[in-house]
Order: sequence, then structure tokens, then C-alpha cells
Amino acid sequence: MLLLRSLPRRGAIILVFFAFTCGILTGYVLTHGGATETCFFGLRASASSRFWSSLAKEKAREELLYLETVSDIVSRTRGYYARDFSLELGWNNMRYIIEAVVYHAALLNRTAIIPSFVYARSCEFTNSVCVAYAPMVNRGDALRTDQWRDLPEDEQMGWKIPIDTVLNVTRLQEHYSVILVSDYLRLHSLSPDLENSTGQWDTTLYHQNPSVFEANLTKVPSMHTIKNDWFDPEGTTRVDVIPEEMKQRGQWDVLAGDPNKDESGRFPNVTRTEIYDEVLTYRYIKAEDRVPAVTWEHALLALSTAGVLGAGNPDEIAEVLQGNGMEVVYTYKGAHGMDFVKNVASAIQQVVPRESIRGFVDDFGDIEADVLYLEGEVHDGRKPGSLRFTTPERRDTFSEMVLYDTHAPQAVYDLAAKLANRMVEMNEGRMWIAAHMRRGDFVSLGWAIQDDFVSHFNRIAQQVINGRLMLERTSFDAESITPYNVPNVIPNIAFYQREPPKEGDKFYIATDERDPANLAYLREHGAVLIADLLTDEDRRAFGWGLMLTDVLGLVEQALLARSHFMYGHSLSSVAGGAINLRAADGLDSRTVRFE
Repeated sequence: MLLLRSLPRRGAIILVFFAFTCGILTGYVLTHGGATETCFFGLRASASSRFWSSLAKEKAREELLYLETVSDIVSRTRGYYARDFSLELGWNNMRYIIEAVVYHAALLNRTAIIPSFVYARSCEFTNSVCVAYAPMVNRGDALRTDQWRDLPEDEQMGWKIPIDTVLNVTRLQEHYSVILVSDYLRLHSLSPDLENSTGQWDTTLYHQNPSVFEANLTKVPSMHTIKNDWFDPEGTTRVDVIPEEMKQRGQWDVLAGDPNKDESGRFPNVTRTEIYDEVLTYRYIKAEDRVPAVTWEHALLALSTAGVLGAGNPDEIAEVLQGNGMEVVYTYKGAHGMDFVKNVASAIQQVVPRESIRGFVDDFGDIEADVLYLEGEVHDGRKPGSLRFTTPERRDTFSEMVLYDTHAPQAVYDLAAKLANRMVEMNEGRMWIAAHMRRGDFVSLGWAIQDDFVSHFNRIAQQVINGRLMLERTSFDAESITPYNVPNVIPNIAFYQREPPKEGDKFYIATDERDPANLAYLREHGAVLIADLLTDEDRRAFGWGLMLTDVLGLVEQALLARSHFMYGHSLSSVAGGAINLRAADGLDSRTVRFE
């Protein structure tokens, strides 16, 4: 499909080339007294006309084939699932949003619509170099925000890049119904140039034309909007779907829901018990304020406090909780109890009040509109998938999509593999250690591990020592290796069949620090940076994308994932993506440290 998307542009280039050539030759013939019907290297006008006609027909066939491909994807589902995308965010957070959108659409048997482009936020060279390869925009103007207005003008700029620069769309489409906004627009006789620069769904412009395959020319796509505050208002636990057995034991009332807010029903308020109250005393401990969730461990502590000792296995514990108005839901543990990294490598279960539960499929699964549109932002402060799961099996389905289907372009992983081999060679075949040193806006926001650069590096250097000692003392044989608790994982024992690092070995640092003096300091103290590993041939083979810091960051993320020990920042989404890659590759969960 991506190839098909590029064909019309190639056709246009061919047309321009031949028109230019024809104009030159015709002018030459006229000024030299030749036959006026001659054109295109001696072809007569009739032949020229046939050429143009044939070329136009071929272009039309290509467009029709492309539109049929898009229409076929949509026809296998009940319609479209659209939402507003926060294009002001970096790519890792954008990927988290796309993962949620694709899963939501699959739950509803709809086709997910994702952006055709994203914004890269900085250039590794001067802006004039990157603008030769990607359109440069003022991010504040494009996104209609004053977020960057106080920065120097050159730092307000961004680069509009096709989404397939950072996401393997074809791979995702092999398993899920996904199209781009530009696909949707072309399918409805609208120019791809009309795609909203902010990432928001245009509820008027996008709904003015019928599909090109629609016989009824007055039938424009119908739309139903899910208001933002309907999705998960404070005190609500949004889950994928409510099982029938949960509805039965909780006396689900189909008449109690507010149809004006798409509520399909509600659980009645429970009669509060000592256990119920005791469990909820822990509701804000390492959980989002908006969701009344309690960790499994704190629920057990609450049961013990309430006098329920030795409750037994998890099924028996769940029965006790269910008998007291609570339900077990399934999700993921964030680093240090926070959900900035949003990886799916640490599956957990939580306990929530039954009356707080709202089902995504239950509320929105029967809506008949062509386009189901989720309004606004439901990303920040949410768990992966922007909801919780009512069975571990459905959570695993989401995990599989994230780990095995939502990938960067293959070129990213191929280059990272080469660079990882160079790290091994630098250390004479031994294991090697990597760290993520997030600086940049994290310093101004107060989120950096240390504001002072040298102090920050010293923290990393200590973790490098800890990692070396850990690799020296740890066994990674078949009986000892501890992969992440993710579906379909195969422990990667072979990865650790090298000697551990020695004191003084080189270690890798992925960083957005660009001050030359600070970078020199890192190198003087044993660190290897991305520029030390990349060759001119690497850059030529990969292409222009490496000029953009955001794309280069994807390669660094994949390189972090190939280290034998990794140190990351719990507030950085870069580390979360690296953890997902390590989990999918069967690496040992003990070989990561977060701060």
C-alpha cells in the first residue's frame, strides 16, 4: 500500500519531465522551420496525443487500484475509528497513542485512522540542511500553540515527515485494519493536503464528500462523537469489555446508564463493607488519581488488616473481593509506579470498585455511524491502551500488538544491529552496557536525574559499575534466565553467551545533549556516542532520516535495546520503547535499572 501511495507522485514527476522536454523540442522545431506537429523526440502530434492519453489512463488505473486497496481494508470492518492526535508530542508518545487507537478500533471491529505525518522536533545539522529533505514548519503555527514562542526562532521549527519514516505501517496493516488520514481523504475525493496540521479530526471538512465508490452522491460519511469527558471521567475505570459473569454478579442495570453519554448501563452502588472500605484506603498509592485502582499487593494487605488471613490462591482472593463489591482488572506496572514509559513488559493486576467500571465495547460497540470519533486527549496519565482489561488474555492480545506488530521501519533495526556489533568489537567480544542520558527540555522542566551535567554523568557511571558487577555475578543459563512476563516470549540465552564487561570497557550513552564540551567530557570518561559508531556508509544506506534527531533517536532506542545491561530514566518514553524491544527479544528482565 505504501508503494501504491507513492505512484501518483511518480506519475506527476514523469508528466512534468515530458512536458518540459516537449516544450524545449517544440520551440527548437518552430525556430528552425520544422513541422509544427513534431514533438517528443520526433513523434508526431497524433503520437504525442496517444502518449499523453496512455499515461493519463495508467495514472488513473494506479489511483483506482490504490483506492480499491483502501476500500477493501475498510470493507472488512463496521466503519472508521477516528480521534484527535497530539502531534505536539514526541514520537514515542505518539506511538503509545497509535497503539491505543489500533486496539480500540479492533475491539469495535472498525478501521483505525492514524496520522499521515508527524513532526520531527530537531535537526542534527543546521535547519537549512534538513529543510532540503523535509518541509520545515513553525511548530507553534502548525499546532496552533504558544508552547515554543519564547524559544529562539530556529528552535521553534519542526519538520513534517511521513509517518512511515518512523512506523512500519505495512507490518501493522498485516494484522489490523489501519489506514492513514490521507487514505481516508483520497477515498472521499479530498486532497491529502487538507489533513489538519494539528492532528485533530476535522468534523466538517472530512465529512463533505461521499466515498468514491458510493453510488448515492448525497451520502456523506455519518459521524458519532464520543465526548472527551464521557471516556473516563474521574472515578471511572474504563475497561475493554465487561464479561457477562461480571454483569450477573454485579446486577448490571441496562436502564441506569445515561444514553445521552453513550452509557449502556451501570452497576448499582454496593453496600459498603469493612473490606471494601479497607481496600479503598490504598486507592491513591501508585495509581492515577482519576482511577480508583488499588494494587494487588495493597489489596492483600487490606484483606489482612480486615481479618481475612490466609485467603488462599488468587482465585479465592478474587472471590472474596467480588463478594465485597470489588473486581480484579489487568494492566501494566509503570516504572517507579508512574506511567510515563508505558511499556507492556510488566503485567500486573489491580482491584477496583465494581461500580466504577465502564466497558468500551459495551458503551460504543453498537453505534452505527460510519465514523466513530473520540474527541480530545485520553493519553496523559493513562495506562497503556488508555484502558484496563477484564481478562489477562485480552491484555496479552494488546501486548502482542505492541511487541510484535507496532515497529519502526526495518532499516532502524538493521542499523542498530550493526552498531551493536561495533560495541562488541570495541570491547573485544565482551558484553557491553548502555545508558540513556536525557537532557534538553528535561533540564528546564526539572525532570532530569540531575540538573548539573557532571553530577548526572556520575550517577550514570555508578550504574555502569553496578551493571558490570551484575553481569559478572549473574547466570543466564536455561534454568536461570528471567525473561519478561510477555506472551510468546522465547528466552534469548544465546545473547548472554559472552564474557562480562571488564573494568574500563567502553559503554554507550544515548543522549540529546548537544553541548560540544559536555560531549567531549563523556568521551573522555569512557562513553561512546552515536556519532562515534555511525559511518558515512551507514548514513548513505539509511538515507536522509538520520539528519533528524527524532529518527536518529529511534536508532539509539533500538541500540539501547541490544545492550546487555541498560540504565534508563523512569520519566522518559524512550526507555519504555527500549524495554518493549528487549521484552520481545527475550532478554533478561534483571538486566535493566530505572531511576
